Amino acid sequence: MSPDPDDILAGDARALSRRIHHRAVSCREVMAATLARIDRFNPAVTALVSLRDREDLLREADAKDALLGKGLSQGPLHGFPQAPKDLAATRGIATTRGSPLFRHQIPKQDAIFVERLRAGGAIFVGKTNTPEFGLGSQTYNPVFGATGNAYDPRLTAGGSSGGAACALALGMLAVADGSDMMGSLRNPAAFNNVFGFRPSAGRVPHGVVPDLFFQQLGYDGPMGRSVADLALLLSVMAGFDARAPQSLAGDPAVFAQPLEGSVAGVRVGWLGDLGGYLAFEPGILELCQGALATLGDLGCVVDEATAGFPLDALWTAWTDLRSFLVAGDLGPLYADPVKRAQMKPEAIFEIERGLALSGPQVFAASARRSAWYRRMLVLFERFDVLALPSAQVFPFEHATPWPRAIAGRTMDSYHRWMEVVVPASMAGVPVISVPVGFNAAGLPMGLQVIGKPRDDLSLLRLAHAYDLATRWPARRPPPVLSPAS
Repeated sequence: MSPDPDDILAGDARALSRRIHHRAVSCREVMAATLARIDRFNPAVTALVSLRDREDLLREADAKDALLGKGLSQGPLHGFPQAPKDLAATRGIATTRGSPLFRHQIPKQDAIFVERLRAGGAIFVGKTNTPEFGLGSQTYNPVFGATGNAYDPRLTAGGSSGGAACALALGMLAVADGSDMMGSLRNPAAFNNVFGFRPSAGRVPHGVVPDLFFQQLGYDGPMGRSVADLALLLSVMAGFDARAPQSLAGDPAVFAQPLEGSVAGVRVGWLGDLGGYLAFEPGILELCQGALATLGDLGCVVDEATAGFPLDALWTAWTDLRSFLVAGDLGPLYADPVKRAQMKPEAIFEIERGLALSGPQVFAASARRSAWYRRMLVLFERFDVLALPSAQVFPFEHATPWPRAIAGRTMDSYHRWMEVVVPASMAGVPVISVPVGFNAAGLPMGLQVIGKPRDDLSLLRLAHAYDLATRWPARRPPPVLSPAS
């Protein structure tokens, strides 16, 4: 009798890897179960796109089984169906970036981390959906449409790694990759009750062959239904590559090791609403404070923290650096009137801002960023980690491009509603979004836990202890995965 597809995909990614390697389940069976789940759930949410031919995927799974039959394993992801985010170049698979301008783009080379996933035994079933050019924390584009939330397909999955988070929450992927410039691994994780980790700058080499020393705002990273699973994927994605001049040295296998250990005495600084600077929908701060109470129960010492920095100036520096980078990337498309007409308004907004900036303005923004980093170092003398909500709103209708107001405060740009993620992004330090529960409407939220520079492992150990104490993804799966459904 063939194993039940739902039984095959039950449990965590580490357990699945062990079952594959012990030959308790075949790679073909895992692929068949995954494709059945994709057929069942993906039409309602559009999380996975550019899906490959079923028979080709099963043949690749058979080849993975043949390797295991010879005693050969490519790594912990051997035989795992995976789908890189549609911003990451994938050799032989469409990489549209959510734009009609790249609808038919088939890269000849993988991004560095994609290359590592492929070499590590993953089988790419397609891509995960993303907003056009990855701009915005709401996943919709004119190529594939909008991605629905795992808990309510009428609502947004967040972004820009919205497809990854939704596919992960619904069990269409065991683990998922994403990228994060402005919360794109954190916001969708919070909106779909999973974990999203933006690692330290350079932990995961970025791009195909990175062409900009300036690209120091957006990082690739892992997502998982548990911290241990997320860390397993990081062990494959991370590590130095000479093609990425700012990538970090160190053996990434450390992330695949057990994360257990006491977190008693860890000092947690709660930044809250940054002294009233940020607006939040009702219920978010209270859910996050509940998560802080759990950390306190684990022996952590939680106290109030104050940013002690001009946050409006930090926002200006952020928007200048972001627009500068977006204009450098997309400026050549904008220069062609025919192509410009096919670009989303938010992309044009960023490009025109970037083109209007002077060299001294960009330098001043970078200097302000450096000043914020130094302020963070002072905060880390008192605290081991800092904490903020992962978003300022709960998931909203995916027909809404972006929230125009929060708690009566008008948002003056398409990304102002996600300003809460900027402090960690500007510091380049590791940060993880952990689930904190649900509001009365059954919508999930998350908490950002921000670690010290390059101390990814300590942060993951703290998050793992919290995960074991709460088990939010297992306790509250999406409604369509409940036994009643």
